[in-house]
Amino acid sequence: MAGEVLAEAFFAAGKWVQAFSSYGGARRGTPVLTAIRVDDKPVRLRSNIEHPDAIVCFDPSLLGAALLEGAGPDTVVLVNSSKAPEEFREYGDFKWATIDGISIAANNKLGRIVNSAVLGAFARIMGVPDMESLAETVEEVSPVKKPQNAQAARDGYEQVKTAREQAA
Repeated sequence: MAGEVLAEAFFAAGKWVQAFSSYGGARRGTPVLTAIRVDDKPVRLRSNIEHPDAIVCFDPSLLGAALLEGAGPDTVVLVNSSKAPEEFREYGDFKWATIDGISIAANNKLGRIVNSAVLGAFARIMGVPDMESLAETVEEVSPVKKPQNAQAARDGYEQVKTAREQAA
């Protein structure tokens, strides 16, 4: 769901988008890999993404070699966690960022649904899509609690932590 929302936000901002997902199992709650390509011109490449610019991990227990394969020192890795970004450096030399999506979701009365908060954090650390385009898309496509989801995205944007900010 989060990947689809992000792709729609990029499209609404006038970008060309290609998104595809791979589902880890046939039941709800299993890991999903969503890959998104975004460009100012049509995206024609139709293959797996071998060297991602960013990796978003909704559950830190999924961090490992399989998820981080192809990542390099310039890859941004955003983890949904209350921990400081530096605590994940044992997994590799990447640009680590964290967002406490669970707290943001709870504060916005969304239970444990962290998608909107994580997407807001992604927009902040990557610089795209712009926050208002993302908030509008989140509010438009959320099945319930539309204003709360849009606010959670804004809160995620404001509360994301990066290793650089932690060191300052």
